[in-house]
Parts: sequence; structure tokens; C-alpha cells
Amino acid sequence: MWILMVEAGVALFLLVFIVWWTMFAGRKEVDEVDNNADAAGQSRATKDDDRPAP
Repeated sequence: MWILMVEAGVALFLLVFIVWWTMFAGRKEVDEVDNNADAAGQSRATKDDDRPAP
């Protein structure tokens, strides 16, 4: 019975770890650049609109 509790504990730990890893790891530099552009009133859509038409 105790082996089932250990297995359930390991499964729960892995679930929490995977969720934590996907929430807090990743593209921090890209997010900061996007936030700075949004704060200045510029977004990717306005930057794309500034391009001349082909």
C-alpha cells in the first residue's frame, strides 16, 4: 500500500513541476520587449502597418 502512496506522490510532484516549468520558464526577453513596445503605444500591428506596400 505504501508503494502506491509513493507513486501517487511522485506523480503529483511531476505534475506540479511541469506546470510550474511551463508557467515561469520561457521567453522572458521577448515578453519584456513586447511590454515596452506596448507601454510606448506601439505594437506589432502598428509596426507592420508602417511598412511600404510592395
